[in-house]
Amino acid sequence: MEQCRSRAKFSPGILKSQRESAARIEQGLALWSQMKRGASPVTTGGGGGGGSNNSRMSGLARALCRKQHCLLGSQKQLLEMALSGGRSEMLAWASAQIHCQLHASESRVALPPSEDTSYDAQAENETVFVPNRGERGQCILSTPPKILFCDLRLDPGESKSYSYCETLPVDGPPSFRGQAVKYVYKLTIGCQRVNSAIKLLRVPFRVLVLQGLGDYPFPQDEAVAPSNPFLEEEEGSMKKSSRLADLATELLTVATSRRSLHLFNISNAWGRVATFCIFKTIYKIGEDVVGTFSFSEGDTPCLQYLVSLQTEERVQEAFQRRRGQAVSYSTHARHQESCLHTSRTSFSLPIPLSSAPGFSTNIVSLQWRLHFEFVTARDVAEGPVTTKDQSEAVSWAGVEQMDVDTFSWDLPIKVLPTSPLLATSVSQLPSSSSLTI
Repeated sequence: MEQCRSRAKFSPGILKSQRESAARIEQGLALWSQMKRGASPVTTGGGGGGGSNNSRMSGLARALCRKQHCLLGSQKQLLEMALSGGRSEMLAWASAQIHCQLHASESRVALPPSEDTSYDAQAENETVFVPNRGERGQCILSTPPKILFCDLRLDPGESKSYSYCETLPVDGPPSFRGQAVKYVYKLTIGCQRVNSAIKLLRVPFRVLVLQGLGDYPFPQDEAVAPSNPFLEEEEGSMKKSSRLADLATELLTVATSRRSLHLFNISNAWGRVATFCIFKTIYKIGEDVVGTFSFSEGDTPCLQYLVSLQTEERVQEAFQRRRGQAVSYSTHARHQESCLHTSRTSFSLPIPLSSAPGFSTNIVSLQWRLHFEFVTARDVAEGPVTTKDQSEAVSWAGVEQMDVDTFSWDLPIKVLPTSPLLATSVSQLPSSSSLTI
């Protein structure tokens, strides 16, 4: 079993990507034609055989996606494709490609026109491999298509497995479903029988991004680097990708493990309300945001507080539909508590594993924050008064009416991606998909 590996490239326009895909597939079909004229059978990205014209037989192509989540630029999307049938069958070729679709809200985002709006008749041909055919939105990223096999014959009960490996660019967008834009990644497998239309199998997967990773300087001289004789040597871009994976894990661990006491004095027009304590402001997806309030030294009594864990989705000014349009906020967790006559209290808000880390692209940016809302009293509410010689129990009731003030405060925090293995534990994406050809 071989692995097809290549560096991903950005595609400026969907039509340009379609023409590149069509050109590569035409090369594969030309190779298949040569083999049909008597050349020895050749396969790409795995194993295969040839020697049958029974193209009317139906086959089952099953693609197994090993990784539903990958850390952008540091891990590779792996897929095993197995073909099996109950009787002999012949498949012309199969190809794989990853692409990212941008879906933008027309009421919020004003996208520029596509660079190439000319009609491409070749892309409408059902015998041309166009991975994003029929997809909504714009294709903003596509990897070079890779031919998995050509002229594959399967005998009864036989199956073939192929491993597809691709490195995504480190400066690409993450998977994200917001109110203004959506970034959706899919792995498309195209397979064709002779004289038949292409069948497409799309496998969605999630991409987590750690921005700034590609700017890390790598030393040129590695003569003193330790070597492991039990590890397979990697070359070129794949070796750098492996180092990026180790670097990403190290950066995430270092950045999110640092703890230092952060104290904030919260005040309004009437004086100090509380002191807020938090031990770190950088988190990973899946961690808990823990904070503590101290009201013992407050000048103004706090009746109630509400803290919300929110994301702020902001469309870049150049792409705003209306100048100065409102920012979109989404609440992921919240905690509300009545705190009259309370000296100290705390809260814990979990960051959902299904949420997106903070990021920024040329179209939109996503930031995390803690949003606080306080309800304070203008007058001090006296509590029950007891004396030492009091012999009977006394019940105390709070005041029925009170003049209050409300104010809010925002604390920005930073949320980074987590391990793809941890994110997969809560994934609702299917782990395998099948296509009947």
